[in-house]
Amino acid sequence: MTLRLSSLLVLLLTGLSATADAPLARKLGSLLFEPCTLVAAGSPGTVAAYCGVLPVPESRSAPAGRSIELAVAFVPSRAKQPMPDPVFMLAGGPGQSARESFPQVASAFGHILRDRNVVLVDQRGTGRSHPLACAPPEERPVGAADVVDAASARRLAEQCLATLDADPRFFTTSDAVLDLEAVRVALGAEQVNLVGISYGTRVALEYLRRHPDRARSVVLDGVVPPELALGAEHARNLDAAIGMQFALCEKDAACRRQYGSPRASLDRLLADLESQPRKVRYRDPLTDETHEDLLTSIAVAGVVRMYTYVPLLASMLPRSLAEAAAGRPEVLMAQARMIESLVGEQIMQGMQLSVICAEDADRLRVDPADAGTLMGTAFVAAILAQCEVWPKGRRPADFTQPVNSDRPVLLLSGELDPVTPPRYGEMVVRHLPNGRHLVGPGQGHNVMVAGCAPRLIGRFVAAANAQDLDAACLERLAPPAPVMGAYGWDP
Repeated sequence: MTLRLSSLLVLLLTGLSATADAPLARKLGSLLFEPCTLVAAGSPGTVAAYCGVLPVPESRSAPAGRSIELAVAFVPSRAKQPMPDPVFMLAGGPGQSARESFPQVASAFGHILRDRNVVLVDQRGTGRSHPLACAPPEERPVGAADVVDAASARRLAEQCLATLDADPRFFTTSDAVLDLEAVRVALGAEQVNLVGISYGTRVALEYLRRHPDRARSVVLDGVVPPELALGAEHARNLDAAIGMQFALCEKDAACRRQYGSPRASLDRLLADLESQPRKVRYRDPLTDETHEDLLTSIAVAGVVRMYTYVPLLASMLPRSLAEAAAGRPEVLMAQARMIESLVGEQIMQGMQLSVICAEDADRLRVDPADAGTLMGTAFVAAILAQCEVWPKGRRPADFTQPVNSDRPVLLLSGELDPVTPPRYGEMVVRHLPNGRHLVGPGQGHNVMVAGCAPRLIGRFVAAANAQDLDAACLERLAPPAPVMGAYGWDP
């Protein structure tokens, strides 16, 4: 879960564009790179880079068997002589492409690029590294980014398997760590610095476990503890974050006066739509075309869930929910359409299943206590149904144990994160004597682009020392004020 809403934020607010006249092909180690442009789905932002490929065995136990090509890119440092230890950015999901994700977070690497190249490896099964793409269901409610029916989920997994030219057993985190090490060797780098984002923190920690001497420093943003199964606490974490987000409106006199209780609006709207979904005519926010679609409780839940990842988007929810509950659901319907269009483009569902089914499914249980939450029990039930038919790869015996390391590690969490709350960072940092955990006030999922965070990350990577980092500037972060009208925030 990673960066899933970054495209929405960029599209709604502003875009990052980095272009430059690129020189001819370049060689790093044994890898040849050609000039290329990195583009994020649904975003106007682009980044000039160099792209190449590295063939690796699909199965390390059969090196003479089928090979796959890893799509590798690097964003060049501004230094004439970059430091020999590059920074590897590890994308989230699971299922996101590092090369496609980078434009959305490029501002977080501005300080790093003063001295070091940033390397982007599309994890096998994502982007252009032999992607495991599953076709979406032909019919589902607008805004339902996740499968919600267990039987349908199982059928979709079976259909996806039939179309794959790959063995899904070899697309796990452990395989990805071996790939990263192969890229490091090919680049000729003695050590690397890792920046893991959301699920990418799992990859970073596993690399640190397997290759401790090769990791000079590690940044973990939106921390996933190895001890916890992906998805096990999604429902309760989301409801806790929604409560904190909605409390911001209820504490604001103007928001409370104009919109009342956002939770009450949400509950009333969900109850109405569960009994009677309604057709809504609206304008597509991406194409400006007029559509008429069915607004369902699933679509509303999808908007709330995805917008909660980014507090700036969550600040729009009190108004959108109040308008919809009052019989004016056009804005909420358009938001659901945007989620349907953008989020699905970022995740390779087959790769996601290869990771979760091998590493998490046997640790997941449908918890009756989740029945009263916004997500309910359907999310976990759907995963378990799919993993009944999905081939499962290897999981090392110590994979679910904490990672103990004396390497310098900087951990970042958002106070309002709906999927990797700050307590996850606290779980992980206990085992890292040279680690330091910072919490961004008022921030959601991923802190690295907020306020002074890019500068802190740059200083940490430069010095490889988290303990002496002056992080007082992070305390100036705060949640955005609720949106009070059709044209945004009060002046």
